[in-house]
Amino acid sequence: MFNIVLFHPEIPHNTGAAGRLAVATQATLHLIKPLGFSLDEKHLRRCGLDYWKHVDLKLWDSLEELEAAAAPGAHFWYLSTKATRSIWDAELPLHAGDYLVFGPESKGLPERWVFSHPETALRIPMPGEHARSLNLSTSVAIMLYEGLRRNLPQGTL
Repeated sequence: MFNIVLFHPEIPHNTGAAGRLAVATQATLHLIKPLGFSLDEKHLRRCGLDYWKHVDLKLWDSLEELEAAAAPGAHFWYLSTKATRSIWDAELPLHAGDYLVFGPESKGLPERWVFSHPETALRIPMPGEHARSLNLSTSVAIMLYEGLRRNLPQGTL
């Protein structure tokens, strides 16, 4: 299925929620160090509840290390409010096995990644004029379920 990548996550609650999403969708959760919390932190466990033991979790020292280990042909999609391409783009070749990369809550992905990958940098549309961004776990859920919608047989979800 899909791969959720959290680059330098800062808030345990969001990582716990992403872990629950991973379990619910058979996704793998990849965490890129450094983490802003301990993996045994009570907030992380509380949000993941009894799901955390079922999370397919992988820890990485860098995104480059993960990219080198990825299966050939897998796409890395960089989610950012600074991207110009929308996730609703009908031509988006989003496939199971791809990596959905999200940045830290306080600053998002490094701009150089977004601008150096214009074809795979994506934004979630926000028609509300007063919002700067969405919560990280909300963004993960939107993107993950869009990927599932495009890849699972009709009527599966």
